[in-house]
Amino acid sequence: MITKRASLHTLGCRLNQAETAILGEGLRRKGFQLVDFGQPTDLLVLNTCSVTEDAERTSRYLIRKTLKHSPQAFIAVTGCYAQTGAEGLKHHAGVDLIVGNQYKLELPLYLPSTHALQKRSTPDVHHSRTISREDFDLPQYGEPNSTRALLKIQDGCSAMCSFCIIPFARGHERSRKLDDVVREAESLVTRGYREIVLTGVNIGQYLQNGHDFCALLRHLEQVAGLERIRISSIEPTTVSDELIDLVASSTKLCPYLHIPLQSGDDQILSAMNRHHTAQAYVALITQAVTKIPNLGLGTDLMVGFPGETETAFRNTLTVVTELPFSYLHVFSYSPRPGTAAMRMNRPVPPATVKKRAALLHDLGHAKRLAFHNKQIGTTVSALFESDQQDGYRHGTTPNFTKVAVAATDDLQNHIRPITITAATERWAFGHLAHTQPIRTPGVLV
Repeated sequence: MITKRASLHTLGCRLNQAETAILGEGLRRKGFQLVDFGQPTDLLVLNTCSVTEDAERTSRYLIRKTLKHSPQAFIAVTGCYAQTGAEGLKHHAGVDLIVGNQYKLELPLYLPSTHALQKRSTPDVHHSRTISREDFDLPQYGEPNSTRALLKIQDGCSAMCSFCIIPFARGHERSRKLDDVVREAESLVTRGYREIVLTGVNIGQYLQNGHDFCALLRHLEQVAGLERIRISSIEPTTVSDELIDLVASSTKLCPYLHIPLQSGDDQILSAMNRHHTAQAYVALITQAVTKIPNLGLGTDLMVGFPGETETAFRNTLTVVTELPFSYLHVFSYSPRPGTAAMRMNRPVPPATVKKRAALLHDLGHAKRLAFHNKQIGTTVSALFESDQQDGYRHGTTPNFTKVAVAATDDLQNHIRPITITAATERWAFGHLAHTQPIRTPGVLV
């Protein structure tokens, strides 16, 4: 019997990536051979995003692209677009299976057997408008496709920001059972992973059987052999004094926090239904930077929210300029059906949105270069994540600095001390500690 091929592709967040790894394991158990996305395939599982209109448009494009090189491929669509746009996807040519977020991790069960896999005249749909609020276990553990393993701990969000479709796409907050989280962390260590990245929609709201987010972190710190624990994006209202103190004192928690600001103007924050003020955010970041040595700091910034005046944008620019960010994720407001912001007037002209985004992008590049330059002369640990590229081995430090080292040894999945000697906006360059420095082409050392 010929083994059927399956490819998977993920759009959107790290949580989607973590779930795709789980789906991949389910397909292997069902008898599929996994092939890289873009290669000829018998099955495509597309894990979609609906945060922006562009993400949904990309999903439709990828379906068409796959059917060009594999016209008989069975197309299964899941994820947030499958949850919020199921009606439209039913009429999209070539879609054979639609699985909403309530049933996402059960998708392999809804597939025909490998020998019966064939195109359908109308798609099979597994969708529920209501998504469970119960705490959960995962049906199986996936095989991460990178050195740093994504570990899902939470799903859903109850914050109801006025621009955000995620509460409609993923439902209300719910947490993964603590014992199941710890078991997967232990499993990842036995498979050779050195670092885990905690993922979810609103991970700071983790609460399971009396165990909050800090309690979960303390349990994970006890996992033998686990060397790094990285916190992914976390809402400012959930970053407690206890969490800051824990990151500051831990030998395993990475000194990196990605805390979304969205806007530095209080009127816009109120219209967004964000639950913090600009002043409170500045105070939080100041506290974190003061207490956590060598902290890497990222944020999300939205431009073009309805009613964003020039003054409001300048307020954002002022806050971002004053704070020591090392990474800015800048994106433009995208109207999402069903959200409160869709009913707001005073749209910002596209040309203005583009100009404001460009200003923040430029500021982000300058801040990243300054962050890298500040580390020149220091020795830090780096987890190497890739084979040699262009003569360099690439890795990541605990504070999320991307480093490039000229080395001939195979360093993949090794943690080694690096002395940083030079920097660009993209990379910090260095050499393995206790070895002779190697000049970086085009960079002054």
